[in-house]
Amino acid sequence: MAEPLKIKLSIADRVYPLTINPSQEEGLRLASKKIEEMIKKFEQSYAVRDKQDVLAMCALQFAAQVEQKQIDKSSDTQETEEKLKALDRLLQEQLS
Repeated sequence: MAEPLKIKLSIADRVYPLTINPSQEEGLRLASKKIEEMIKKFEQSYAVRDKQDVLAMCALQFAAQVEQKQIDKSSDTQETEEKLKALDRLLQEQLS
């Protein structure tokens, strides 16, 4: 097992020291970068009074993306299952 890695991430003008598994570093740094980009976008687009408002908007945006991916995945799974059942029926008809 890899040695824990100590990193610092800067989000919304605050530094967060973390001890992580090295395999998590890239994902965490990319997530931090996306959060910073989203903060900048919200600050430019809306009259925001404090960072907590912007962070709440970021959290909502990311949560909505996760939920939408789950909905899309569920829909894709159902569609695939229906196609497989139809294919199975066709095969059963040909074999009978």
